Amino acid sequence: MRRRTRPGHALLPAFAVTALLLSAGCSAPQHQTSAGDRAQETARASDDTTAAAARTDGQALAVAAAPAATTTAAAGSAGSGRPAHRTTLTVSRYDSKTRRAVISKAGKGTSPASPSPTVSPSPTPSASASSRQAAVGDVIASAPAPGAPDGLLAKVTKVIGETGAGTEVQTEPATLDALLGDDTAKGTVPVDPAAFDVDKLLPDVKVSWSKSGDVRVGPEGATVPLGSLRLDVSAEVPTAEGAPAAASASVSGFVQVAPQVDFAYGGAGTGTAPGSAYLGVSGDWDSGWAVKGRGAAATATPLRIPFAKLHADPVLQVGPVPVVVNLDLTCYLQVSGDGKITVDVEQSLKGDFKAGGTFGTAQGWTPVSSSDMTSTPVRTSVTTSGNVKTALGAEASIGLYGSVGVTADLAPYLRGEATGTVTATSATPGADAQGTWNLYGGVDLSGALRLQLSIFGTPVLERTVPLGTLHREWKLAGGSL
Repeated sequence: MRRRTRPGHALLPAFAVTALLLSAGCSAPQHQTSAGDRAQETARASDDTTAAAARTDGQALAVAAAPAATTTAAAGSAGSGRPAHRTTLTVSRYDSKTRRAVISKAGKGTSPASPSPTVSPSPTPSASASSRQAAVGDVIASAPAPGAPDGLLAKVTKVIGETGAGTEVQTEPATLDALLGDDTAKGTVPVDPAAFDVDKLLPDVKVSWSKSGDVRVGPEGATVPLGSLRLDVSAEVPTAEGAPAAASASVSGFVQVAPQVDFAYGGAGTGTAPGSAYLGVSGDWDSGWAVKGRGAAATATPLRIPFAKLHADPVLQVGPVPVVVNLDLTCYLQVSGDGKITVDVEQSLKGDFKAGGTFGTAQGWTPVSSSDMTSTPVRTSVTTSGNVKTALGAEASIGLYGSVGVTADLAPYLRGEATGTVTATSATPGADAQGTWNLYGGVDLSGALRLQLSIFGTPVLERTVPLGTLHREWKLAGGSL
């Protein structure tokens, strides 16, 4: 998806990074440690003196939105006696193809506005070990940085050498359990509506949002609740094949959502995996839309019209660890029907939703999905027989450090149906209609858990696990033709 940065809202600066470093070779006898290695450890320990240690004794860590200037952190491997703590290190460059990164002091070699260059080997043989910013075994947990727009969670496998920007290293993927250890964490963090990059896919889409200290309102002065993002849209709907030119149809409405990220980590389990974990998206939902005209094109599959794509990378501060969450939303209109029914209806719908995956050592990964919504018909008019169904929904995906873990499709809908006959004779001008019509509101919630949820340190999913389809429907109105 193409991402656009709005004026005054760029990615987090490069120094807004946290690196958790697991020192390597800690089990070697101390008398075998070289002078250079001792100097390196001394330099790194000095760099960490102002850091707050993360707990590895099973205590609870706070979960909150990360500050604008996230500091760095370090952690020792098992038996090293060096718990996770903050440092002043940063990822100044990263190449996703080679998985090479440059680690430097905050403010050195970082340029968030510049393009992400390819990192190539450029060792400096004369550089002393004390000048290195990373070592084999270090684990890096970084907020969005040059070359890593989705954040970075990686382990150093090789120190290539020194560059003018810092220490160049080879990395491999890492998991969160290596950083959080025995600690526990649980929290729900709202996503700043101004943090979303929005791609409008249709010409008539309006975006508005509201947050503390910077309030915007929707079209025609409609107030947007604090913490909410609103999208208004209108679009023409193709008519059924063979229908007369006058049988046009249109859909218009708005989606208003206040998304939240749900995160939990349950400490060390009985084996190598954590005792529990959870990742999900939830929030308040408000929408309203009107359908007018001759139903929809009579096709085998529903007609789906995406009208906006949204992306945000909120950073959660879990103790000293920055956990980067990648959130994508695609808002869409969907219409299906036989192309015969003519309607003029409007619906208002409010409620909340939750979708995610939870892990336990006994049951593994299991899906979580719920939605509590109610709707009210604002205007109803149905003529002629037929059926139509319209939805104004959103596809969501949520993951960590660029790996999608949960996908969900929330589709509140309006369904109308009418049965009967319309007859007329020359002796009796006009029509005599007989039959019934009904309007229903409803909501569908579906999705899946993905392999990448193993980023918590849990076993890899053998297959994609469906969320299961949550389906609710209720009658809005009805009558006689």
